[in-house]
Amino acid sequence: MSLPITILNARNKTGRIALIGVILGALVFTWFAVRWQVGSMLGELTGPTQANAMEIARAAVELAPRDPRPRSLLAAKMKENFDPASIDDSVRTLEDAVRLSPYDFRWWIELGRAYEQAERSEEAERALQRAVDLAPAYTFPHWQIGNFYLRQDRSDEAFAQLTKTTEKSIVYREQVFSLAWDYFDKDPSKVEQLAANTPDVRASLALFYAQRGAPADSLRVWNSLPPEEKGKYPQNLTIITQSLYTKRFYRQALEFSKQSGADSDAAAETITNGGFEKFVGDPESALFGWRINRSDTKLDILTDSSVKVEGLKSLKLNFKTYARPELYNVTQLVAVEPSARYTVSFMLRTENLRTGGEPLIEIVDANSDNMIVTTQRFPLGSNEWQKITVEFVVPPTCDGITIRTSRASCGETCPISGTIWYDDFKIARL
Repeated sequence: MSLPITILNARNKTGRIALIGVILGALVFTWFAVRWQVGSMLGELTGPTQANAMEIARAAVELAPRDPRPRSLLAAKMKENFDPASIDDSVRTLEDAVRLSPYDFRWWIELGRAYEQAERSEEAERALQRAVDLAPAYTFPHWQIGNFYLRQDRSDEAFAQLTKTTEKSIVYREQVFSLAWDYFDKDPSKVEQLAANTPDVRASLALFYAQRGAPADSLRVWNSLPPEEKGKYPQNLTIITQSLYTKRFYRQALEFSKQSGADSDAAAETITNGGFEKFVGDPESALFGWRINRSDTKLDILTDSSVKVEGLKSLKLNFKTYARPELYNVTQLVAVEPSARYTVSFMLRTENLRTGGEPLIEIVDANSDNMIVTTQRFPLGSNEWQKITVEFVVPPTCDGITIRTSRASCGETCPISGTIWYDDFKIARL
């Protein structure tokens, strides 16, 4: 059924009055609607630190008196003075905001924080709990009331709330772990009580421990994940590996690097690819394999299948009047046991080697960069394969050694020419 349409006749007096009334009503409605929208927009887009924020807040309240947003901004500016009168004004303003929108958890949170600043703790707790009740599935209310309990020295209640924030939010998860780490004096058992027993939370916790310099806890938590779950967090695995390596926790970094696939052939107390049978790549190809720097055109480094002791290949270094005082072009980092005694051995061959600063192998403490021991200088001229062995004790604070080619000092410019071959690198614990 169609609705009746009323047609106003603007030619007679009654019609003109009615039409003017309709237009005025529309204008009044539009005026108040625009005022409301402008006031609401100002309240939402203006930050408390913005210049003239107080004046803007007052104007926004005038434009939109029944919108809680401008009142929230006004309250934030009021409490910046920190005097009791201003704080009380801030509380009353937020109470008005809550009355205008009683089912919006955001204003209850703001009111709870204002009550706490006014030292009205019981009212603050009720307001914050009301926010939780209104939005139980949201992370932010739990975060706010948890921090309130923590400031009240009610740690059990605090972390009961904060634990709920770790389940869904990576951002809050990191902050909760940090709070617990500091509050409980770096006690991992306390931190783990707050971590939900889900794979994504455990993966985040492993990363947290790695970044806090707790490598054993990082590896323990990571290995608590089922194998099928570990593959879902490749980014965590990469970041953990690099973090532990950078912080020089080499034994744990090796375990993570193996699981990532970057150093699948590496093992603790073992020289990886000691016979150079597998591909020897670029410096960044692996953390615990050979790192070969081929940037200097005066030194060619490549595998050689025509000269070797056993297997199929050796490593050949061909010097073409190389003159730099340093020679760190061939290195490998090996994870070792602190305070243990080891030998490192390898096979060496030279051909037409000429220099005043002979090459040699250095064993360096990778944790402190201090020298542990060096081999004898390599013999000049041409020499058939011979075994070079060096014995040493690892410093008690060291869990990684760098094996590297170096040379004896002979000044800033010291040419070297000829060829050396390496094969069959081994490390043995005594």
